[in-house]
Amino acid sequence: MTSSGIANWPAPARLTVGIVSAGRVGTALGAALESADHVVGAVVARSDAARDRVARRLPESQILPVHEVAARSELLIISVPDDQLTAVIAELASSGAVRPGTIVAHTAGAHGIGILAPLTELGVTPLALHPAMTFVDTDDDTTRLRSTCFGVTAADEIGHAVGSTLVLEMGGESVRVREEARTLYHAALAHGANHLVALISDSLAALRIALAGPEIPGQDFIDENAAGLPERLLGPLVSAALQNTLELGPRALTGPVARGDAVAVAGHLAALREADPDLAEAYRTMSLRAASYTRAPAALIEVLER
Repeated sequence: MTSSGIANWPAPARLTVGIVSAGRVGTALGAALESADHVVGAVVARSDAARDRVARRLPESQILPVHEVAARSELLIISVPDDQLTAVIAELASSGAVRPGTIVAHTAGAHGIGILAPLTELGVTPLALHPAMTFVDTDDDTTRLRSTCFGVTAADEIGHAVGSTLVLEMGGESVRVREEARTLYHAALAHGANHLVALISDSLAALRIALAGPEIPGQDFIDENAAGLPERLLGPLVSAALQNTLELGPRALTGPVARGDAVAVAGHLAALREADPDLAEAYRTMSLRAASYTRAPAALIEVLER
C-alpha cells in the first residue's frame, strides 16, 4: 500500500484482500483495489449471481467459506446488507479465523466502527469505509469509484491513515465522519440520492400521462420504456437544476414556488390530483419544503396547506 499523502505511515507494499461477500459494492471495491496492485485472494459468494459477479470482476479470486476468507486476509472487507452486518461480524469473531493486526473494514454508511467491537477486541484495525455512490452492477461501478468520496471512520490517526490510503489508491476522496454522526451522514445521502429517484420517477409518470393519447404525427409514441420522450424532455432540465443546486444551493430554486405564484401552484395541484392523487400529495409536500427556502407569500402557503 503506497503512502502518497500520508506522512510517516509504514504501510506494507501490497495487501491480500478478502471480501465478504460478492455483492455489487464488495466486488467493485475488490476490482478497484486490484487495479492498485492489491490481491483479492478469496471471496464469499453464496448465490449464483454472486459467483457470476466474481467470475466477471475478480476472475482470479477463490470462492471460499467465510472463515477461510478471513484466515487468508490482511485486509478483510465486509460488504453485506446492513441488516446482516451484526450477524456476520459475530460469526467472524467466533470463528477464530480473524488474526490480530488484520485491517477489517465494513462498507455500511449508517454505522461507524462501534459495530466492529467484537473484532476490535481481537486486535484488528477497524474501519468504516462507505463509498458515497450508487452501484448498478456494471463496469461503471468501478470506474465511478475514481471520483467518489468515501465516508471514513476509524479509531485513531493510524486507522485514518490506513483508510485514507486505501481510498486514495482506489482513486477516491477520503472524508472523515465522526462515529456519532454516521446515521445522520447516511440519512443525508439517502435523502438526496434515493428520494431523487422517486422524485424523477414521479415527474416522468406525470409526463407520460400528459403526453399520452392519440398519436401525434412526428412525435414518439409514449410508453413505459426508459429513454423515451418524457426522459429526453426532463433530462436536460433536471441535470441543469442539479448542477445549479450543487453550485448555488437554494438560490438555484426557480419556478412558481420560487415566484410565490399561488395561482400556478393551485393549478398544478388540481391537474395532478386528476392524474394521480399520490403524485399531487408528493408535489404538495415538496412544494412546502421548497417554500421554506423562500419568502413565500401567505396565499401560497394557504394553497399548499389545504
